Amino acid sequence: MKTRLPLHCKSGRLSICCHFTASFIVTTLFSLSVASASEDWPSWRGPAFDGSRAGKDYPTKWSSDKVAWKVALPGKGASCPIIWGDQIYVSSPDAGVDAVLAFNHEGKELWRTRLGKEDAPRHKTLGTSSNASPVTDGKGVFVYFKSGNLVALETDGKIRWQRNLTEEFGAEELYWDQGSSPILIGELLILARLHGGDSWIAGFDKATGEIRWKKERDYECPAENDHGYSSPIPFRHGDRDAMLVWCSDRLTAHAADDGSLLWSCTGFNPDSNTLWPPIATPVIAGGNVIVPVGRDDRQQAGVHAVRLGGEGDVSATHRAWERDDFGVFVASPVAYEGRVYLLRHKGKVVCLDPVTGKPHWEAEFPRESDAYYASPVIAGGILYAAREDGVVFAARIGENFEILGENDMGEQILATPVPLGGGRLLLRGSAHLFCVD
Repeated sequence: MKTRLPLHCKSGRLSICCHFTASFIVTTLFSLSVASASEDWPSWRGPAFDGSRAGKDYPTKWSSDKVAWKVALPGKGASCPIIWGDQIYVSSPDAGVDAVLAFNHEGKELWRTRLGKEDAPRHKTLGTSSNASPVTDGKGVFVYFKSGNLVALETDGKIRWQRNLTEEFGAEELYWDQGSSPILIGELLILARLHGGDSWIAGFDKATGEIRWKKERDYECPAENDHGYSSPIPFRHGDRDAMLVWCSDRLTAHAADDGSLLWSCTGFNPDSNTLWPPIATPVIAGGNVIVPVGRDDRQQAGVHAVRLGGEGDVSATHRAWERDDFGVFVASPVAYEGRVYLLRHKGKVVCLDPVTGKPHWEAEFPRESDAYYASPVIAGGILYAAREDGVVFAARIGENFEILGENDMGEQILATPVPLGGGRLLLRGSAHLFCVD
């Protein structure tokens, strides 16, 4: 057994259960309040921010030349498409500039808005200038690029407002290319800009682009651990909208209306390991925040759980469990039907209980030299995992693990798959956007 429980968790079973129930109800109510129509996928982790959705009849076997449709994209990107109503939105480089494209559900391009000059990726193989995924509320589309361009578009492609954060605040000092996606909470667009320099989170007015609040988030930590690529997670803290931010070996919770710090948790890196940039985004499940720690590519990965709630420093009171025998590197965890699924760097899969940290089972996709940089998605009980070389696996999950399909798309895939209505799946490759059914 490599699950470590803090001393406060070894007794008081009733209080833990009561806390879990309350947290579960609050989290569920928030998820239901932000979830949109059944076909919408408004952000890169979906309507409930957990990387999953219900449904049925999603595809398991297909080939790149036998798909519902495919369209050529103007450039390579790692951002995933998002969906609202009858439109699909994709960010992409386009002949040296940042751009946003809209398609209908049949793959017809509806509009293309070209923005400011692209900042070419530092890492040509894995990096792109369009790593951050767009987000929408159905009334506007909001996009952030490596160049610093932060843009709000109307749903017809017209620019609502635009500002360049690199020109205003300086370049992000990141070893890899920028990757944190913005989120929407109420009337605010929330962006975390965490790097080796002046780090902060800010709330921008959706209508005007004006900064409503901006809070510093600078902590002392080992080298590169303050290079943030994970995205904020919305949740409810009591009666307040809030967000979680994971970076610099710290998990912090902030109020959405003013950015104030609600609570913080440390203790994720007691040995002060270096070069542990937070890339995978945590997920909320079972009343806990499931936090990926370290680097699975170096066999230095673990998973920690922090209970929601509390005030101030919760490091000694709200750490639920931790494991050091498995973890992830880039791919974010998925929560589905009371379980959490981890896609490890080389294709191992772990299904665990978010309350106890105990694995239900461990399995593995066929091993190759290529790794998994796209986060997995679960749709209707099918887990989709896209390997860097363009092979997309479909596996049934739940009580056990069964590989149903191995599908070669013929081009590199860095973007997260996205479920589309009608039992279809969107895949963003290095050159094309595919729709499979």
